[in-house]
Amino acid sequence: MQDTQPAGSARNTSPRRPLAASILGLLLGVALVLGAWQIAHSVRDFRLLDRSVEVKGLSEREVPADLAIWPIAHSAAGNDVAALYRDLDRTSGRIVEFLAGAGFPREQVSVSPPHVVDKQAREWGDPQRGEFRYTGRATITVYTPEVERVRATMSRLVELGTEGIVLGSEQGAQPQFLFTKLNEIKPSMLEEATRNARAAATKFAEDSGSRLGSIRRASQGQFSIADRDASTPHIKKVRVVSTIDYYLE
Repeated sequence: MQDTQPAGSARNTSPRRPLAASILGLLLGVALVLGAWQIAHSVRDFRLLDRSVEVKGLSEREVPADLAIWPIAHSAAGNDVAALYRDLDRTSGRIVEFLAGAGFPREQVSVSPPHVVDKQAREWGDPQRGEFRYTGRATITVYTPEVERVRATMSRLVELGTEGIVLGSEQGAQPQFLFTKLNEIKPSMLEEATRNARAAATKFAEDSGSRLGSIRRASQGQFSIADRDASTPHIKKVRVVSTIDYYLE
């Protein structure tokens, strides 16, 4: 039997299959290349994220104290408790008068109630107890922004000693000099600390053949205020350290 299918129909469909396969293979190859490039790019970016440098920037400043708290303690002893209280009250009044003469307004001076101890009641039967049964002390406190006036007047306390006034030096009776204007210098000190940190990071980047990038993270340290030294408590050293982590490119 003679085949009646047109011979041209088979010849028209067979060349399309290799062409489609070639296009599909080409597209697949392009997709693989693009995927590999994207993966490599992502890996590079990921590695760049790990390239960073952490530096610290310091800012220090010496400032004068702007507030003085000056306690002046005095003490007395005796066997008559009523007379002892009168002596303490009279001495407190004399110290307040002395401070007024030195230029301190009355509102800057406060007087604490006297504290009296009965040694006989506390040390009953002790043969080593002292000559006087009662001891007492009181404290006058100056709270003032006039730091230099306090320093000048402290050197004059010998005048009270020549009058027979016994000034105590027990714990807690030492003058304090404080700096209370930290907020006024905070912005400039933080700017300086950040600038110093960036300078250190830039130098590191140059030495390592890198370029300094953006800030990865940053933390501001605590401000500290301390005496410059033991001899000048009225001069304060303010200090802050900022820690900054920079990307390296």
